[in-house]
Amino acid sequence: MPTDEYRQVLQNNRDWVARTMEEDPSFFETLAAGQSPDFLYIGCADSRVPANTIMGLRPGSVFVHRNVGNLVVNTDANAQAVIQYAVEHLHVRHVIVCGHYGCGAAHAATEHADHGLLHGWLGEIRDVYRFHQDELEALPDEEARHRRLIELNVWEQCANVIKTSALQRHYEEFGFPSVHGWVYDLSDGLIKDLAIPFEALREEVQRLHHVGPG
Repeated sequence: MPTDEYRQVLQNNRDWVARTMEEDPSFFETLAAGQSPDFLYIGCADSRVPANTIMGLRPGSVFVHRNVGNLVVNTDANAQAVIQYAVEHLHVRHVIVCGHYGCGAAHAATEHADHGLLHGWLGEIRDVYRFHQDELEALPDEEARHRRLIELNVWEQCANVIKTSALQRHYEEFGFPSVHGWVYDLSDGLIKDLAIPFEALREEVQRLHHVGPG
């Protein structure tokens, strides 16, 4: 049965449509004609990190894929299909992997607890911890390790994006898209650009994983 909160969401939608039409009467007509976003955003499903909002962009500007922990797994057909479609059909110029400090997935991945179906999924983050264990365990406290794990997870997921054949083929032919790693800070609303060295990482991935456009 609809609650007051549910009905309010529908009213919010009508109010938003009215405001948008007042500002730009052709907005929805233009939006319905097609999309040509410059960005593919791969982020966490956390409700506090809405892609368009934190980027300050309107609908139609960002193609979005979200999941628990902002992971790019080579056996995840959903994520792989999103990347292929965004790169090959939408011709996005930038792929962004965005994590966030305070991520529950990163906390859960390092807990000694049974998380049901999440356990296997979070194994991807546990692998990131294992790859970088010496660096992480040299940090002074749990909060510092958690923040650094989130950053390192973004790095590894950027590498996973770069490994995809769709990105490799399109970059070889057209010179884009580039891949970027961000971390969003819930405490102040700011995005931290991790300055992923895309070209160097791409060359490393190609060398170590024999990934190429063919």
